[in-house]
Amino acid sequence: MPDSPASTDVVLFDLFGVIARHQSAEGKDRLVRTAEVPAPAFWDAYWARRQPYDQGELTGPAYWLQVADTLAVDFGERRIAELVEADVASWSAVDETMVALVEELAASGRRIALLSNIPEELASYYEAHHHWLKHFPLRAFSCRTGHAKPDPGAYQWCLHALNTDPQHVFFVDDREENIRAAQKTGIRGHLFTDPQRLKAVL
Repeated sequence: MPDSPASTDVVLFDLFGVIARHQSAEGKDRLVRTAEVPAPAFWDAYWARRQPYDQGELTGPAYWLQVADTLAVDFGERRIAELVEADVASWSAVDETMVALVEELAASGRRIALLSNIPEELASYYEAHHHWLKHFPLRAFSCRTGHAKPDPGAYQWCLHALNTDPQHVFFVDDREENIRAAQKTGIRGHLFTDPQRLKAVL
């Protein structure tokens, strides 16, 4: 585990798996029911096509058309709209303990930023419904930067936007591959496991 960050360091947060929760079981079930295809094949197609969507290369409807092509099915316009809505809903829950920590850090004057692999429809939803995002002057959403973790470009984009040296950035993520990629750029990393441990480090 790295040393605790200095008060002048930027704390760069991942979103899903840290502040926001991963897809709920109910949300995942809703997606599979809406698609009306077997779950294993659905999730293979869902993730195989996800990165271009996260990077802003595809709109929601275009992404779901590609998923349909992979599955050799025809979702139709109405079902695609339902899938977009169900997908956003499945990722919409947050950890209120972590939201409180973000607000506490912001109130204390700590410099914080956000780095997330997220498609535009979901980013827009979060901006409209989760007002604590206002505490992040920098929101490096992959759909708008064109770089998704663990692509080194995602971290370089943040360093450029933050106008700071990598050793002054403390990155919090729940995936080891993302932490390792950040460390290769000189950014220090913390593998997130729970809010209490992170708060103790900070």
